[in-house]
Amino acid sequence: MGIIDGFIKKVSGRNLKVVLPEGSDERIILAARRIKDENIAEPIVLGKPEKIAEAIEKAGVNLDGITVINPKESDKLAEYTQKYIGNRDDISEGIAKRMVSKPLFYAGMMVKCGDADTMIAGAASATASVIQAGVLAVGMAEGINTPSSFFLMVIPEYLGETDKPYIFADCAVNINPNATELADIALASASSAKGLLTDEPKVAMLSFSTKGSASHADVDKVVEALEIAKGKNPTLAIDGEFQADSAIVPAVAAKKVKGESTVAGYANVLIFPDLDCGNVAYKLTQRLAKADAIGPFLQGFATPISDLSRGASVEDIVNTTAITLAQL
Repeated sequence: MGIIDGFIKKVSGRNLKVVLPEGSDERIILAARRIKDENIAEPIVLGKPEKIAEAIEKAGVNLDGITVINPKESDKLAEYTQKYIGNRDDISEGIAKRMVSKPLFYAGMMVKCGDADTMIAGAASATASVIQAGVLAVGMAEGINTPSSFFLMVIPEYLGETDKPYIFADCAVNINPNATELADIALASASSAKGLLTDEPKVAMLSFSTKGSASHADVDKVVEALEIAKGKNPTLAIDGEFQADSAIVPAVAAKKVKGESTVAGYANVLIFPDLDCGNVAYKLTQRLAKADAIGPFLQGFATPISDLSRGASVEDIVNTTAITLAQL
């Protein structure tokens, strides 16, 4: 069984609900049909009726048995508007209603209010818009203030193991995170790993230095991030700063890392110091090691949600749904 098949099996039959706010896209219609028919989850499709009808015609399938909602005419709109306003005094009811009536924000409020378990969007929306809806509607996880992303990397063979999974972060969102943001990325990635990996997360803060072997402001940032993350979650297996080989090769770690470390040589969550490193690393791993690069997935939110590539296939949408729900 492949790793994605395992996630599908994990979520199937649990009656989890996924809201798909881009119902005007025929790929979403086809994905919703598959998600329903394959018993992966209960899809909820959002959009204007006429736009959904056009997408249905293009897709050549129906949405029988699938919930379809027009946010602007929903009987939940007033409730969601009040929930969105909450205790805030910086937004009027009229503006809040206009925001919540937009499919992305409506979907986020469905998740926040427990009427959906996750939101999958991005096939027809910019990543920034999906993140904005996540931050303002779904909200951030406790203690996390930085939205970020991760890839699930599956290495065909590594040190005698087949289909070895790793979490790589952040490879798609934060260009040059400061120490506090990098700590948030590490903590969010550990949470993502806990939902997806069979082993407990072992988080490595990566750098061009291993435990003080080099001195530079960039190294200092990673060390500071490590201390912040430890302070927020003292029980987490997290260590650094490590060069990549010290993080994942036991023999190298034994030579380079002095003192005890439960992470050195055995890390399964790799935190890159900036987007240059993360993006280059995942693409090289994908191409040179023939690894599967699954994602990117958003993280750091109160409930897992995910962004899609604009070029996402129906298969991508179905798999992203399963993997995101598997984190619950």
